[in-house]
Amino acid sequence: QVQLVESGGGLVQAGGSLRLSCAASGRTFSSYCMGWFRQAPRKEREFVASISWSGLRTNYADSVKGRFTISRDNAENTVYLQMNDLKPEDTAVYYCAGDRRRPLLAGTIGADFDSWGQGTQVTVSS
Repeated sequence: QVQLVESGGGLVQAGGSLRLSCAASGRTFSSYCMGWFRQAPRKEREFVASISWSGLRTNYADSVKGRFTISRDNAENTVYLQMNDLKPEDTAVYYCAGDRRRPLLAGTIGADFDSWGQGTQVTVSS
């Protein structure tokens, strides 16, 4: 498994932007599908976005399509989530996750991901 550390969260006004980063340790990062999930207070964790090992496949939740962009830099062992036009309903703890068993896919199911970061808080004020 890789060790994952998220950063880039914070407080932003509605309509603003943030870029989350997830730094991975280990030499096998490039063989992982990577994803972002989020969990708001009193709600279940939900899928946000994912990207295959090559970056050729991406997947997004309908709620973030057109506003969020996932990307990765395998040379830097880092995956990013660019979040634009943020809304109060985007407020949540955002988690980075890795799936080593299905690197060719851009999975959406949290249970398929076997490595998780500690999360970073994103708060969007209205």
